[in-house]
Amino acid sequence: MIRAIIYGIVFLFSFQFVSAQSLPEVKLDEAWKEKIRDLAPEKPTFPISKKKKVLVFSLHTGFNHWVRPHTEELVKILGEKSGAFEVISSRDIDYMELKNLKKFDVLVLNNTNSKPDKRNLFWDELKNQSYRDSAAIMQKALELEENIRKYVSDGGGLLVLHGGNTILNNSMDFSRLLGGSFDYHPPQQAFQVRLENPNHPLVQAFSPEGFNHVDEPYFYKNAYEEGDFTPLLYFNNSEITGQREGQEKTDGKTYVAWIRPEGKGKVMYASPSHNAQSFDNPQLLQFFLDGMQYVAGDVECDETPIGKMKP
Repeated sequence: MIRAIIYGIVFLFSFQFVSAQSLPEVKLDEAWKEKIRDLAPEKPTFPISKKKKVLVFSLHTGFNHWVRPHTEELVKILGEKSGAFEVISSRDIDYMELKNLKKFDVLVLNNTNSKPDKRNLFWDELKNQSYRDSAAIMQKALELEENIRKYVSDGGGLLVLHGGNTILNNSMDFSRLLGGSFDYHPPQQAFQVRLENPNHPLVQAFSPEGFNHVDEPYFYKNAYEEGDFTPLLYFNNSEITGQREGQEKTDGKTYVAWIRPEGKGKVMYASPSHNAQSFDNPQLLQFFLDGMQYVAGDVECDETPIGKMKP
């Protein structure tokens, strides 16, 4: 506990002095894992009926986030230390078959970035593996996409982290399932992440003023403008530098994390984090664990969508 407090103080102090630049890669070793174990919550926030099974899917065909293996370990540590989840990880596309997905209570899409041409991870991977013609490959890719939607609708939980939202970025159906698609991000920078509703049970990990965070500030498109989700965290657009020329947002807010129900299941998107350094924030670790409990069905909370946003 003392070490966890020290780590937290170091995190808060160091982030005050980070300029708008990429953070260095962090070595994934036992020392890092032990630090995260110290920082991770001792127990789940919400009552659990049983230990739930979690699949962390980390296949990528496009941009390779160096934080992917750290995020895998993070989810495993959160599950193990809290006793709430049994976690396995894989990059095997066969896990996206519906019969395999149904073995798990929660699917975590961990930076499952697709290639820019089609923005379809399943197409990319099937094309790498198969000699079938393009029409057959796309038919199978669409089947795997439908498997995820059916999995959630039938009661599964979906947690999508950072670049995981690009897995099927051109699909409007998947965008509606998730609540939005990736558009672009300005350069990494320090910005204040704020709480949409400080009374919401899923943001109780944070101080009322939110937290300072170094990351890629994501902007979104497609179903995002429909606002069919309950926002949890946001940043003020006016505080973000380096926005796309001609599309600068000088007022309003952009959401960093949100939730939504889908059929019998639950969905959560969380933009943090591009950097393993973010996991030195114990408040963020508590938030991730609480989010895992939400998509696993352990949390009763407000799920009122905000509705269509102004352009």
